[in-house]
Amino acid sequence: MACDITVHALTGDGRSAAAAVDRALSVFPAVDAACTRFDPDSPLMRVNARPDRWHRVPPLLFRAVEEAHRAYERTHGRFDPRVLRALVDLGYDRSLPFAGGDVSTPGSRRRRPSPGPWRPRFRGGDRPELHLGGEPIDLGGIGKGLAVRWAAEALDGHLDAYLVDAGGDCACRGAGPDGHGWRIGVEDPRPEPGPPLAVIEVRDRAVATSSIRLRRWRSGGTAAHHLLDPATGRPGGTGLLAVTVIADDPAEAEVASKALFLAGRAGVAGEARRRNAAALWVDTDGRSDETSRFSPAVIWRAA
Repeated sequence: MACDITVHALTGDGRSAAAAVDRALSVFPAVDAACTRFDPDSPLMRVNARPDRWHRVPPLLFRAVEEAHRAYERTHGRFDPRVLRALVDLGYDRSLPFAGGDVSTPGSRRRRPSPGPWRPRFRGGDRPELHLGGEPIDLGGIGKGLAVRWAAEALDGHLDAYLVDAGGDCACRGAGPDGHGWRIGVEDPRPEPGPPLAVIEVRDRAVATSSIRLRRWRSGGTAAHHLLDPATGRPGGTGLLAVTVIADDPAEAEVASKALFLAGRAGVAGEARRRNAAALWVDTDGRSDETSRFSPAVIWRAA
C-alpha cells in the first residue's frame, strides 16, 4: 500500500492482545494481494481482464467491491472506481517512483465519455462470484480504508485502546495515552511541507486524508495526479491540495475525503456542508479552512 502500517496498542490481555495485533497487521498484505492493480495475476486484475463476465473471486475481493459499490451509491457517483483505464492513459499503469520526485510519463490527453451508471452484480455464498458490469476498476480509492476497518475489527474485544495508522488513515478506539483521546497530526500538503498544519484529538473515530502531495507527475508534459474525476477521467479537485475528514468508519472517511476533494476549491465548502462532514481542506495557495464539525477536534494549529 506504499505506506507504513502501525498499530499502537495500550491495554489488553497480554497473549490475546499480541495475537490480535498480529491478525490486524496481516489484514494489510491480504488486502493488497487481492485488490492490487499492480500485479497482473492478482484476483482483481484477473477480473479486470474480462469485466463483462462472471468470475469466482476470493471473499475479500468480493467484500471490497461490494463496499466500493455502496460508496458509489452513497456519493451519487462522485466516488467511482471505474477510473482504471483513465489512470493507465495518464501513464499510471505501474507503481511509479513518486518518492524520488520529477516523475514523467508519456501519457494521453484524451478525454473519455462518462461511463454511465455502475451496475456490478454479486452472487454471495461460500464461493462468491462477481460481475463488474463491463468496466475494469481500481480499488485504490477505498482499499486502504477497508484494510484499516478490518484491522480494527480484529482488535476489537482484545484491546481496550488502540490506534491503527496506515499512512495517515487511522482508526482510533479508547481514550489514548493521556486518557482524553488519540492525537493525530494533519500533514502540510505543500511540496515543501513544514510542521503539521494542526493536531486533532479523537476518540472512537476514524480519520482519512486525500492529498496530491506525493502522487503527482507529468503526463505527456501536463501536470497530473491520482485523484481523478470519474465524469471526465482527468485529474480533479481544481485549486485543492488535500482534504482531511473525521468520520465513524475509516473507509467512509477515505471515500468522503476523495468526494470532497473532487468538488474543488470552489465547491468544497458547500459540498462539506451538504454532507454534514467534519472536514478540513488546504488549497493551492496554502490556505486552510474547515467545517464547524471539524473544529472541536482541533487542539493545536500552526501559526
